[in-house]
Amino acid sequence: MSDALITLNNISLSHNGKNVLDDVSFKLHEGEFITLIGPNGAGKSSLIKVLLGVIKQDSGDITYTDNIRLGYTPQTFSANPFIPISVKDFLTLNQKLDSEFMLKTFELTGIKDLLKSPLKNLSGGELQKVLLTRALLNKPNVLILDEPAQNLDVDGQMQLYKLIQDIHQQQNCAVLMVSHDLHRVMKESTQVLCLYHHICCEGLPESILKDEKFNDLFADQINDLMATYEHHHNHHHEH
Repeated sequence: MSDALITLNNISLSHNGKNVLDDVSFKLHEGEFITLIGPNGAGKSSLIKVLLGVIKQDSGDITYTDNIRLGYTPQTFSANPFIPISVKDFLTLNQKLDSEFMLKTFELTGIKDLLKSPLKNLSGGELQKVLLTRALLNKPNVLILDEPAQNLDVDGQMQLYKLIQDIHQQQNCAVLMVSHDLHRVMKESTQVLCLYHHICCEGLPESILKDEKFNDLFADQINDLMATYEHHHNHHHEH
């Protein structure tokens, strides 16, 4: 299939003499939902930065389809406490937006009640929804989410993943999401890529769980993942 929205060919990147990414190749097609998993320090965020053009890879190339429009939510974002900007002003900053489209998007992400709030007063879950809204206002055909649920409690995570699922289905945009919560994103993912500097396994979510390499990489986390998944307890893991 050559109708990919984004094609990565043999992307390699090193930092301070260490391999961060080693010969990474994959394609993202229209309507796909790829979940990128891997232990801490595996190169997931670096891969996203290369994709977004923030860092230049050492070798390999990336091809984007002509009409690519990216929406992106960063892994960490904190509002400047000294700049009193409202949610609505933040969302419309430097953007000329059709008001009907804006309202629809606010409804989809459920942030209409937050529009007048100062950005700096939002809870973690609210801020993630606002960042997601900002990404959607770009009318993306590819949505790139870097661990969107990492600072949320279990309920917040469930809500956010449900919202991402709705967006994927309704907006028909491809999604590339970095996540630790494999079991929560399982049913929506069309493909899982397991990254540890190189892609060590890839496939359908069900098959990844049975993959030896995946189980070796995540051996110490699997029980926790399963337990969290089954009981929806809020475990806090120190890394």
